[in-house]
Order: sequence, then C-alpha cells, then structure tokens
Amino acid sequence: MHWNELTSMDQLELLEIQSQTQPVLIFKHSTRCSISRFALKQFENEFDLQDKITPYYLDLLNHRDISNELAIQFNVQHQSPQIILLKNRVVVYHTSHENIDATELKKYL
Repeated sequence: MHWNELTSMDQLELLEIQSQTQPVLIFKHSTRCSISRFALKQFENEFDLQDKITPYYLDLLNHRDISNELAIQFNVQHQSPQIILLKNRVVVYHTSHENIDATELKKYL
C-alpha cells in the first residue's frame, strides 16, 4: 500500500480540495503504540480501494499539531489509532482502535 505522508498544516486545505474529486483517508498512527501498529497492519492487509480513495498517513509523534488541527477543523475528537474519511470537504466517516476496518469504507463511497 502506498501512503501519502501528511506532514504540514498547509496540506489540510489541499486535502479538503482534493476530497471534492476523490475521497481522502487519513490514518492517524502512533508509532510507539502496539494497538496502533496492529490496526495499521490489519488495515493495510484489507485495503483494496487504491483507485477510489487517496490515503494519507499521519505520524502522531512527529505531527501532533496537525492532529490537533484536524480535531478542531473537522470537529472529530482526537484518538489514536484513528481513520478519518473526507468527501466533498466534510468528514463522512471516522472511527478508531479495534473498529478500524478497511472494508467499512466502501459504504461511504
């Protein structure tokens, strides 16, 4: 699976714009957490929507400021691990921890 890295606040506006033509997924991951590592691995094994969703990876330890801004901007409580799906500039789906399931995303396309 190819992840685009979310590493700057400037990208948030670009993600919103991009979500108008193709849904954008953000996977918030803590590299020190075994639960997050497991959720990421399982998600990557299940994900088969490469041509339908643009996936972004957010390393929470290096970019907590971006995660905080996501919570404010999209009114989604911060959790880790967490996935957020944007479509037409709004969050259409989000979940965290053991509820992260790549197959669930198909319902929101």
